[in-house]
Amino acid sequence: MNAWYSGKLRRLALVVAGVFVVLLVTAFALRLRSDARVGGLLQVNGRIEADLVAVAPKAAGRVVQLLAREGDEVKQGQLLAKLDEAAIEARLAQARSAVAALEAQVVAQQRALELLRAETSIQLATARASVESAQADLRKAQAAAAQDERDLNRARSLAAQGFVGPQAVERAELALRTTREQEAAAAAARARAQEALRDAELRPERIRAREAELQATRAQARAAAARADEAASQVADLQVSAPISGRISNRYVNLGEVVGAGTPLFGLTDLAGVYLKGYVPEPTIGRVRLGQPAQIWTDAYPEAPFEARVGYIASRAEFTPKEVQTRDERTKLVYEVRLYPVGDSDGKLLPGQPADAMIRIEDNAAWQRPKH
Repeated sequence: MNAWYSGKLRRLALVVAGVFVVLLVTAFALRLRSDARVGGLLQVNGRIEADLVAVAPKAAGRVVQLLAREGDEVKQGQLLAKLDEAAIEARLAQARSAVAALEAQVVAQQRALELLRAETSIQLATARASVESAQADLRKAQAAAAQDERDLNRARSLAAQGFVGPQAVERAELALRTTREQEAAAAAARARAQEALRDAELRPERIRAREAELQATRAQARAAAARADEAASQVADLQVSAPISGRISNRYVNLGEVVGAGTPLFGLTDLAGVYLKGYVPEPTIGRVRLGQPAQIWTDAYPEAPFEARVGYIASRAEFTPKEVQTRDERTKLVYEVRLYPVGDSDGKLLPGQPADAMIRIEDNAAWQRPKH
């Protein structure tokens, strides 16, 4: 009886165990089918972040105007702050005055050079004509002197023969002295004309010297203009403008403070480049690829997910950040990923917002809302 009862109990236990195994297998199969339906999506939790741009002046100075404060939305190129520019403005005015003076000097030298060129051609022609005229006058005086000398010799010969008196000899001597003086004067005039011609022939050398002076003055004017441009650039450097459009998230200085070149004045958040920063566990990271489609869900817009793409995958693993409070999660290695919205999010995604996302890791997976 006991043996029969014990055998019956064993058979009953085997049947119960078999039923239990069947139930486990069935549950496992149902779980597999359920996982297959959602297995093509990977949930990522994180927060919306954006790049922070430090806005700093290119030159040192004292802050005299602050035109923006935390929370202000600014456009690219909008003036945010001004530094004291009195000293550089004075230097700019001085440089511009030097430029004006040198440019006036260039104009004066250019006109003088043009006049010298015109005078040179005229003086050369005049000097050459004067030399030719003086040569002709000298030849005429020399011929006259030679004729008077012959006349004197004939007068003396005739006087010695008694044909003429001593007065004829005196007149001939006087005429010869006169023509000799005229010959000397013509020779001196020719020498002066030749000297004037040599001076005129040096005019091209003077022109080249004046041209060199003009080039030097023009170079000085360009250098002065460069100094003026530098001073103007320094003035511009004291006016701090927004390098991009965004929102002022931090202000690091107060009115009246003296700051150095490159010292940040503002922290500017690039709202056009927001992204969701999250972490994927190490066993799953192999299924995530750049460019995979994703959806970002926020509490502010629970029925309107934002289309996104995987734009960044960290190349090195790190421990789960401290925001994850559970101990088992903190001990796992994860990889940082960033999901960038596709198109303009119209400023609806703001830095600091907590958000969830679903990454489509299989092409045909249907989108689902993230689980909380």
